[in-house]
Amino acid sequence: MSIDAATLDRLRAIVGPHGYLDRPSDVEPFLVDHRKLYHGATTIVLRPDSTEQVAAIMKLCNEARIGVVPVGGNTSYCGGATPSGDGSQIVLSLARMRRIRTLDPANYTMIAEAGCVLAEIQAAAASVDRLFPMSLGSEGSCQLGGNLSTNAGGTAVLRYGMMRDLVLGLEVVLPDGRVLDGLKPLRKDNTGYDLRDLFIGAEGTLGIITAAACKLFSRPAWALTAFVGVPDPHAAVTLLSRLRAFTSDAVTTFELVPRVALDLILQHIPATSDPLDRSHPWYVLLEIGMGRGAAAARESIEAELAVALEAGEITDAALAASEAQREMFWRLRETIPEAQSREGASIKHDISVTTSELPRFIVEGAALVARLAPGARLVSYGHLGDGNLHFNLSPPRGGNNEEFARLAPQVNRAVHDLVARYGGSFSAEHGIGQLKRGELLRYKNPVAIELMRSIKQAVDPNGIMNPGKVL
Repeated sequence: MSIDAATLDRLRAIVGPHGYLDRPSDVEPFLVDHRKLYHGATTIVLRPDSTEQVAAIMKLCNEARIGVVPVGGNTSYCGGATPSGDGSQIVLSLARMRRIRTLDPANYTMIAEAGCVLAEIQAAAASVDRLFPMSLGSEGSCQLGGNLSTNAGGTAVLRYGMMRDLVLGLEVVLPDGRVLDGLKPLRKDNTGYDLRDLFIGAEGTLGIITAAACKLFSRPAWALTAFVGVPDPHAAVTLLSRLRAFTSDAVTTFELVPRVALDLILQHIPATSDPLDRSHPWYVLLEIGMGRGAAAARESIEAELAVALEAGEITDAALAASEAQREMFWRLRETIPEAQSREGASIKHDISVTTSELPRFIVEGAALVARLAPGARLVSYGHLGDGNLHFNLSPPRGGNNEEFARLAPQVNRAVHDLVARYGGSFSAEHGIGQLKRGELLRYKNPVAIELMRSIKQAVDPNGIMNPGKVL
């Protein structure tokens, strides 16, 4: 069912001549998801520049029963921002809403609009000598609204938490056009239900987040970054515990990298090199942010790493001696998805179990996928510090990509069943979108599903918010 011309004209009038896209070539980038798994259709992409315009759009769409698909930087891995293929929905982009409304370094907060690119928010915080710690590989293009709607994770969750932990309040436009103003930048506000948490992680199915009051932090005076060889994931977990205790929880990043991932990077990514003199089965990229007294602190951490070496927890280590070397270490971590993509087809999982159980899970999971996909290369990497692994498979060398891809449903089900037995999550940080709706029904507690449906019905009775996603 297409949207009638009169309604389209009313929508165009709300946003003005610079607030919409309707030429096919302009609309096309909004119709394909980041991984090119889904392709939709729409007549128009609306680009409001104020909360008032968003409210007017939602009011009209609710009255006309038109589905609204919010989109941020379109970096979703689960098709969460792609419209349906029948052209009956509009796409709503907040890219023009990118103002920093307030910046309060004394309160360690800022209020930013949902279209702000994550890197812009980081820069705004840095301009007043503060830190916004959310860090993602896509931070140059992903937007605050999308980070909130998916409860983004990233590489600093170990120290600072998920996106949910970095927000004090939200401004949200509800499906009927009413505005929920909860932007108070307060750390204490016990006045009934915390409605903020309804919308964080809801993937645009309950309303449109238009602005957020974000927490800021002190900027570390210095950071030690190291690329460390370890014998196995168990040793990595032991090293993590050692460093957390030694630094009083100043470990910001603790990323696990298998040798197979490093080999793919060295093969496919230009300007990369092996950071250590010899090969190791596993590596950890770690970063520790500290206050003043950099020289003494660095020496003490180096001494503790030497103790870890004697204890067999690490096999070698390279400490970044310059910003260029630090960037090279990070490049080795952040280009793993690109290198795996260049290698060919892949079967991906975004799972989490407790950090203490991760080593055992990796062993059992590796044996499981070896039975289901003989010869496949397990590329199990990611955020060991918070229990989240990207438990991915690449085909055997010289294998057929199409034949390998056909194994995905069976492998996915087996891996997710194993995760469930560990009491873990089949979607640690990427959300549900379209891709994992069936998994949600299979693994989520039935009472939780019932409550989610009740909330959806109460907030969005006409079902116009991001139809077909999550539920």
